[in-house]
Amino acid sequence: MKLDNKKIFETLNPNKVWVPVLIGLGIVFFMFYSDPNVNAKTLRGVFDASVWGILIAIFVILGRDIGYVYRIREITDKHLTWTRAIYVIILWEFASAVTPSVVGGTAVAIFILNKEGIKLGKAIAFVMVTAILDNLFFVIGAPIILYFAQGNIFPTSRVMEMRLGRSLEVLFWASYSLYAIYSIVMAAALFYRPRVFKSILLKLYSIRWLRKWKHSANEYGNQIIEASKELKGKTMKFWLPIILATIFIWSSRYLMLNALIGAYESLDLKEHVIIFARQVIMWIVMMISPTPGSSGTAEFFFAQFFSEFLTGYTFVTSILWRMLTYYPYLLLGAIFLPRWIKQVFFVKKEGNEGKEE
Repeated sequence: MKLDNKKIFETLNPNKVWVPVLIGLGIVFFMFYSDPNVNAKTLRGVFDASVWGILIAIFVILGRDIGYVYRIREITDKHLTWTRAIYVIILWEFASAVTPSVVGGTAVAIFILNKEGIKLGKAIAFVMVTAILDNLFFVIGAPIILYFAQGNIFPTSRVMEMRLGRSLEVLFWASYSLYAIYSIVMAAALFYRPRVFKSILLKLYSIRWLRKWKHSANEYGNQIIEASKELKGKTMKFWLPIILATIFIWSSRYLMLNALIGAYESLDLKEHVIIFARQVIMWIVMMISPTPGSSGTAEFFFAQFFSEFLTGYTFVTSILWRMLTYYPYLLLGAIFLPRWIKQVFFVKKEGNEGKEE
């Protein structure tokens, strides 16, 4: 696999932070002026939140980030120090924040790990493992949490009914099925029969109208084989911590919003479960968003999914939610990226030249 440095640095561009920020602000201002129930008094409602609720939300989101850092260290067999792992996660999150969710930051993550001194084959394997585990959390966890939500998973919103009708349910279950199939196929390819997967892939892309992508399919098949070799022989001692870390990361991601909504409204256990479950549904909507980091899409759909729990605090809670879960990674990425480039491309280069002398 050859990494296209030019394309990757086009993604890892601090100037790109303005695109999602402007889109997000545009949607927020549109919602502010188009909703007669939202006014200056509504904005002052941000101070009505329980301090403990906000602190818990911040604590949970920090816990999620610590989980990410811990998981990448475990996956790389502690090749990364805690400091280097923090850099990797911040830049990975930054890449995800400035690209459409459907694109993600996979290639960037492989590039970053490779530049941190991890061999390319291993970097591919590690990133693939994280992607498969994240997808499996959704595939396995979604039916469980939706069962406990007792059918109250799709919001009853007039706007949603007018725009989407029942298509949201169709979209969710269709997307869920695709994620399940993809996760099972990729897990089987990576851990069971990588060469068979490559063979099937090449036969598929030998079809006339797919033939122009055959070279890319062959390269992808080789990546799977190479990644499979790197993961072969890993014991439960390796897998258990990263599986538990994945469960912790995604649970924290969702529970953060539970804490934030709980800072404004008293919620019972059933309502907490429904809020958690609806985030699983909204995650699908955000994943297919064409905007960088689902900017704009997330703010709009937040109101449709959670307004029944927040009444007059929906608008300010949506802003706080994005301020805690999205915008910090844009800022941190813009700060950490120049330092990382200097450390990886210049300090290491100077060190190598010094050794040669």
